[in-house]
Amino acid sequence: MVENGHGHGHGHGHGHHHPPSAAPPPSIIHPPLGAARGPAFPPSEQLLQLNYCIHSNPSWGQTVLLAFQHYIVMLGSIVMIATMLVPQMGGNHGDKARVIQATLFMSGLNTLLQTLLGTRLPTVMGPSFAYLLPVLSIINDFADEDFPSAHQRFLHTMRAIQGSLIVSSFINIILGFSRAWGDFTRLFSPVIIVAYICVVGLGLSGRGFPQLGNCVEIGLPMLIFLVVFQQYMKHLHNRAHPILERFALLFCVALVWAFAALLTVSGAYNNVGNKTKLSCRTDRSYLMESAPWIKMSYPFQWGTPIFRASHVFGMMGAVLVTTVESTGTFIAASRFSGATPPPAHVLSRSIGFQGIGQLLDGAFGSIVGTTASVENVGLLGLTHVGSRRVVQVSAAFMFFFSIFGKFGAFFASIPLPIFAAIYCVLYGLVAAVGVTFIQFTNNNSMRNIYILGLSLFLGISIPQYFVMHTNLVTGRGPVNSDGVWFNDILNTIFSSPPVVAMIVGTILDNTLDAHDSREDRGVPWWVPFQHRKGDSRNEEFYSFPLRIHEYMPNRYL
Repeated sequence: MVENGHGHGHGHGHGHHHPPSAAPPPSIIHPPLGAARGPAFPPSEQLLQLNYCIHSNPSWGQTVLLAFQHYIVMLGSIVMIATMLVPQMGGNHGDKARVIQATLFMSGLNTLLQTLLGTRLPTVMGPSFAYLLPVLSIINDFADEDFPSAHQRFLHTMRAIQGSLIVSSFINIILGFSRAWGDFTRLFSPVIIVAYICVVGLGLSGRGFPQLGNCVEIGLPMLIFLVVFQQYMKHLHNRAHPILERFALLFCVALVWAFAALLTVSGAYNNVGNKTKLSCRTDRSYLMESAPWIKMSYPFQWGTPIFRASHVFGMMGAVLVTTVESTGTFIAASRFSGATPPPAHVLSRSIGFQGIGQLLDGAFGSIVGTTASVENVGLLGLTHVGSRRVVQVSAAFMFFFSIFGKFGAFFASIPLPIFAAIYCVLYGLVAAVGVTFIQFTNNNSMRNIYILGLSLFLGISIPQYFVMHTNLVTGRGPVNSDGVWFNDILNTIFSSPPVVAMIVGTILDNTLDAHDSREDRGVPWWVPFQHRKGDSRNEEFYSFPLRIHEYMPNRYL
C-alpha cells in the first residue's frame, strides 16, 4: 500500500512551486502504478521534430517553392469570399478579378507587417470570413435603391464597405496599442488554450468535406493522394522523404487540377446541373478572360469611401472576432514554428498592427478585413518547416500575382473542391496542435475535464445553431431585432467557434476554484511565457529585426 499512498501524494505536489526548469533530482521521483508498462513522455515547450524552426531557413530554392505553396494554399479563401460576395453586389467577372487582386495585394502587405513588426511568427494573413454578415447587411441596405447600372451598384457598395472597414479598424488599433488585449490574454491558461485552439481548427469543418462534396470526383482523389503521397510514399526511399514531405501538396494539386481539366475538356460535365458545373469545371470562374494583364492596387481605387454609422457598428463585431481568431492562430503558429507561446505584449502588438492592416484594407479596396490564415499554420505543421523567411517570401508571390493579373487568375481558377480537400488535412492539424497544450495541465483533474468539455462542445454547438439559422443571401441570423447593426454584432460573434470557446473557457476557468487549482490548470508553466523577461527565449523569438526596437516607444515592444 505504501507505493499507492506515495503515488497519491505525488499527484498533489505535482506543480512544485519553482519554475519547471529546476526539476528535482531523479532519485526522488517514485513511479506511479503502471509506469513499468511503458515510457512516460515529459512535457516539452517546443516541438522538436521540425526540420526548420522559426529562425532557421531552408536553401533558397526550397524557400521559394515552399513560399509558393503557402501562396497556393491561401488563395482558396480569397476566391471563395469573392465568389460569394461580388455577384451579390452586382459586380461582373472583371470586377471579381479586380477584387481578388486587391485582396491578394493587401494579404501580402499584411503578411509582411505581421512577420516583420507584429508577432514575428510565420503566419500568412488572409481575408476573414467573419466579415460576411456585416458585408451582406451593407449589400442589402442598397438592395432597394435604384442605380443606373449594376456596375454602379457594385462600386457604391464597395465604397460603403471601405468606409466601415476604415472606421472599425480603430477598435483593433486601440485594443492593441493600449495593451488592453495583452492584459486580457493573461487570463488564459493551458486549459482554456486547448479548447480555444482546437476549435480554431474544428470550427472550420464546414469548409472541409461539405465543400469537397460539391465535386467528389475531384475532391476525394485530392484528399487521398495528399495523404498517400505526403505520409506513406515518403518512407519508400531516403531521398524521396524530404521532397515528398515538403512538396507533395504541390504535386497533388497539379495532378488533380490536370485531371479536372481533362474531365472538363472531354465533356464529362456538359449535361450536369449548374452547381456541379461551377464546382467541377476548370473554366467556370471566367477569371482568365476578365483579369487585366497588369494592374496595380492603389488607395481608393473604387472611389471615395462612404461612412454610415450603422455599417460601422455592424462591422465592429467582426473586428472583435478576427482579434480572437488571430490570437488563437498565432498561438498555434508559435507551436508549429518551434517557438514558445507568444507573450502578452507580442499579442497586443500584433492586434495593433492587424488594426493598421485593416485600415489599409479599407484604403486599398479589399472586400473584407484580415485575419491570420488558419490553413497556412496547418501547412507549417504539414511540411515541418516553420521558417519565418518562407512566409515573408510568400508575400512577394502575393504582390507579384496581384499586379500581373493574368498569371494570378491562372492559379485562382483551381476548382474549390481541391482547396477543400487540402483544408481537411490542414485544419485538422491546427485542431490537433491545440490538444498538445493539455500536457501542461493535470489531465486527470475532473475540474479540467469539465471546463474542457463544456467549452469544446459549446464552442462548436452554439455557432452551429447560428450558422444553420443564418440566411447567406440576406445576412439575417437568429438575433433579429430592429437594430440591424446590433443583430450583426451578436450574430457575427456567436457564429465564431473560437470566440464562444474562449468566452466559455475563460469564464469557467477563472471562476471555478481557480486559486486552489492553480497547478492543475498549468498556470505555473504558462506564466513565464506571458511576461517579456519571464523566459529567456521570449527575446530570441519575438524581438524586432535589426535595430527597429531602438526607435519604437518602449511600451509597444
